[in-house]
Amino acid sequence: MNIVLIGFMATGKSAVGRRVAERLGWSFFDTDDMIERQTGHTIADLFAKGGEDAFRELESKTVSLVALMDKAVIATGGGVPLRPDNMDELERNGRVVLLTASPETIIKRLNLGAVPRPLLAGADPAARVKKLLAQRQSVYARNSLTVSTDGLDEKQVVDLIVKWAKQEDWV
Repeated sequence: MNIVLIGFMATGKSAVGRRVAERLGWSFFDTDDMIERQTGHTIADLFAKGGEDAFRELESKTVSLVALMDKAVIATGGGVPLRPDNMDELERNGRVVLLTASPETIIKRLNLGAVPRPLLAGADPAARVKKLLAQRQSVYARNSLTVSTDGLDEKQVVDLIVKWAKQEDWV
């Protein structure tokens, strides 16, 4: 059994995932990190060179690999749920946890001047965040647990997920 973290960028998937894995004594995989290590390029570079479709293909191949793991916490890129096949793969041996945050929280956490985000390019990143969240609402609804990270620190989010996993009695 795996715990799969999905959600929009800056909802805490990687940081929370690492800590959940530590608490459970499980392995941790971050699909974006895996893609960057495998290709030797940043996600932004991959978007710039091959476009979103090419990146999504790499992402799907990575999902197929990590979905085979057992007792793993998997943090996915925000676009993984856009492809139903990705979710089918991840749900075969896992439970999906959606991490959410308000658009305002996401924008604040992104510190948009520091690290460029390919999907937020343009004059109004805040409007782009809201638009993408609205577009992804239905695919993000495919989950076993939703945790709003607004107003919670990382430890509180980790505690909620670990408690839930133990209540489900598959940890």
